[in-house]
Amino acid sequence: MRKSEYHFAEGEVLLLDKPYHWTSFDVVNKLRGALKMKKIGHAGTLDPLATGLLIICTGKMTKQIDFFQGWEKEYTGTFILGKTTPSYDLETPFDSESPYEHITEAQVEEAAKSLTGSLAQIPPAHSAIKVGGQRAYKKARAGKEIKLEPRAVEVHTFEITAFTPPEVHFRIVCSKGTYIRSLARDLGQQLGTGAFLAALRRTRIGEKHVNDAVEPLPLLEHIKEVSNESI
Repeated sequence: MRKSEYHFAEGEVLLLDKPYHWTSFDVVNKLRGALKMKKIGHAGTLDPLATGLLIICTGKMTKQIDFFQGWEKEYTGTFILGKTTPSYDLETPFDSESPYEHITEAQVEEAAKSLTGSLAQIPPAHSAIKVGGQRAYKKARAGKEIKLEPRAVEVHTFEITAFTPPEVHFRIVCSKGTYIRSLARDLGQQLGTGAFLAALRRTRIGEKHVNDAVEPLPLLEHIKEVSNESI
């Protein structure tokens, strides 16, 4: 990476591979601080426990964020049968446990098929959706009851790539606004076992692929080096 490769102020579209436990805002905030510029944003949130492709726009390219957000998304990951959590992932402790040993791969395939196409999906209470001017997850963490309305989403592909009980490995292609954690909940309900999302990686947004992404830390180091050269 050399100084001439990026023109952040004029406008860049950066493909970053978000690390585990980083929030999408962490990535934006660290870049904003390193570049000392305000016009930076991301085109689609990834949960802290997810990894993978995050599109970051700077400068004039921030005008394109809504365009990128509209693209379909592709994910790979793992659901675990037999247990549930309030957040539908590992962010919160387990709150139920059920037998899963009787579940067959054919049953999982059938449940995935029923969750493909146009869906009215209820988002997780532990999400960044605003309810009464406050993020839903803040109310959920405070123990408040939250009612979120179903949202229209499209699941184009729900492929079971491997079944090693209690693990269900998948590849999902879906529209914007789709919560993979909610699909974990719904799959578990369909099977009568409960399920949660154990691992998630976003591999593609539209025509942009995670294989072409860079990790944030080396990019931040590059920015720091370039800044020092300019002094």
